[in-house]
Amino acid sequence: MKKLLVDMFACCIACTRVASTAGHRAMATTAPPRIFSRDRRIAGLRRARIRQAHSDAARYILDDMVEDVLDRLEFIRLTPRRVLVIGDWTGTLALSLRGAGAQVDEHDAASLDEERPIDGAPYDLVVTLASLDRVNDLPGALLHMRNALAEEGLMIASIVGAGSLPQLRKAILAAEPDRPAARMHPLVDNQAASALLQRALFKRQVVDSHTLTVSFGSLARLVSDLRDQGLGSVLASAAPPLGKAALERAEMAFMKSANAKGRVLESFEILTLTGWKD
Repeated sequence: MKKLLVDMFACCIACTRVASTAGHRAMATTAPPRIFSRDRRIAGLRRARIRQAHSDAARYILDDMVEDVLDRLEFIRLTPRRVLVIGDWTGTLALSLRGAGAQVDEHDAASLDEERPIDGAPYDLVVTLASLDRVNDLPGALLHMRNALAEEGLMIASIVGAGSLPQLRKAILAAEPDRPAARMHPLVDNQAASALLQRALFKRQVVDSHTLTVSFGSLARLVSDLRDQGLGSVLASAAPPLGKAALERAEMAFMKSANAKGRVLESFEILTLTGWKD
């Protein structure tokens, strides 16, 4: 259990990519900073798929995102013919779209690099789930997705937003109160997401969010759930492991927020970016 906590404490929640930085990267000619490791990302997804073989494995983040995308498509009455789905390792979204008559290409981080031009275009719909927040060149990735769309094509990108996991953030800060190491992913907020869509030349762009609340009986269970869903750290520069005392401080800080039933209510902000290619 200690190793699990040590491995996963750099899970993906904390600071925000500000809009001005995102815009600068979109216009820059030099390579963006290497924040994330694609190799670590692929390894984490492969481990998550193995963990999904267990009957109690968590998958509520992708389940929520898939349901939300299907609701949006039904609301706007969109019936795409060719679709690209990125990041849904459950296969649920592709299955639903194929049932409606669409031709669907599926990819994850192991088979498609979002920071490179996308083959197979044009697509009427591009959907990416819990994936775009883990690329180094996010403005460039959005541009590639727009370029992969047919005229009047739609992109929907769902990511874990910057307002996520406040209880975990408190626990991490309590673990290292004097000199906290960089253990958390930078994440995108609504304002930055809007600026990113504008920079990528999307039209009729919309950014909205909703909150998914989950209860936990321990910090270890939260960490396990993140690992189940491939949401562990993929930072290029991993921080050193936390010691025993730091782990104990983190657990105590986390459980301070427990309710009368001994459960901590933790929240995930699901941020959805929608844009059309006119």
